Amino acid sequence: MKSTTRIATVGGVAAAAATLFAVPAAVASPIHQPDHQTVQQPAQHAVARTEGSVFAQSDNLAGNTIVAYDRASDGTLTQVGVYPTGGLGGQLAGSAVDHIASQGSLAYDSANHLLYAVNAGSNTITAFAVHGDHLTRVQTISSGGTFPVSITVHDGLLYVLNARNGGSIQGYLRLGGLLVRIPSWHRNLGFNPNSSPEFTSTPGQIAFTPDGSKLVVTTKGDGQSIEIFPVTFLGGPSATPVTTPDPGNVPFAVAFDEQDQLVVSEAGPSAVATYAINQNATLRLITRTTTGQAATCWITRVGDHLYASNAGSANISGYTNRDGALTTLGNTATDPGTVDAAAAPNGQYLYVQTGGNGIVDEFAIDHDGSLDPIGTVTVPGGAGGEGIVATRPSPSGGGADHRLDVGPRLRPTSRRC
Repeated sequence: MKSTTRIATVGGVAAAAATLFAVPAAVASPIHQPDHQTVQQPAQHAVARTEGSVFAQSDNLAGNTIVAYDRASDGTLTQVGVYPTGGLGGQLAGSAVDHIASQGSLAYDSANHLLYAVNAGSNTITAFAVHGDHLTRVQTISSGGTFPVSITVHDGLLYVLNARNGGSIQGYLRLGGLLVRIPSWHRNLGFNPNSSPEFTSTPGQIAFTPDGSKLVVTTKGDGQSIEIFPVTFLGGPSATPVTTPDPGNVPFAVAFDEQDQLVVSEAGPSAVATYAINQNATLRLITRTTTGQAATCWITRVGDHLYASNAGSANISGYTNRDGALTTLGNTATDPGTVDAAAAPNGQYLYVQTGGNGIVDEFAIDHDGSLDPIGTVTVPGGAGGEGIVATRPSPSGGGADHRLDVGPRLRPTSRRC
């Protein structure tokens, strides 16, 4: 696989990385050690067997945190710890239930048991080593821009999307378990930094295509386009993106279907659109289906089903996807301010953040894709927050890469997006 070969090649010359990428010693931001502090709220574990974990980001303006939950065999969640990121949450002007108005602000590298979070108010990224439902903070590094809102990982690469000052993307290489910022992997997006309202004008998500060959950036209201950066053999982005205009549709967030086609939630018409990605990084529209709801901004795939979050309607629109053609499954009510969502790796449960009151709604996914509510949990300090991932059970012995143990374990309604 090309991407795997690329990372293996770069990893094999790790000792010469600074020379290869012309990165001066000052480029790599210092590693901030954990402050040995956590807000722990003990809870009784469910009787049902633990099947994995769910992590939700609070984006709290006074101090960003990751809240850890055990996932029982019946899909219900039990809070087990609250972990400070060492940074601050942020809030875009005009936002209400979705302070950073993005998808992918929390990203999980399952192969290396690493969790990455944006600190929008501090212009940093925090990396955690994951040990089951426990986190060890191992690094905090500059986002290379202002107001980071979305992260994507593939093999040994990580890219972050910065939303303010015209927007930018910044790339990193993971070496020895830590991120190294590569200055030549920075691209300014060139949007109007003064567009208003800010929360609908700033870019929404960055995401690798499944094969790692391209980076997709949604621009929301200012750019009104979907921008794709082809990725070079060594992991850097092309000098300029290939831009597909999407006028009036406000492309917000993306997912990829089982055929690796692009699925986009569009806040303008409150729609879900599917695109074929051409080899030259242009896009071909396959279909666009309106949800009939308000503020359709987030999108999650589970097998051949898609779930779009409607922030203004407090519900989820479900679809079955067959080669890009969408068949509606109807709408399922949530708590106010429906935002980001994540599915259990076994595809049986969906966890939906709702920013109105900082609640995660829990759903069982039926064979036909319909959703059955099974409970709710609160994200402490999480009103307006977004960013959620679900993980598999750890292998025996904790499952984390122990080379990353550089610190002690910490115990534990808007109508527009």
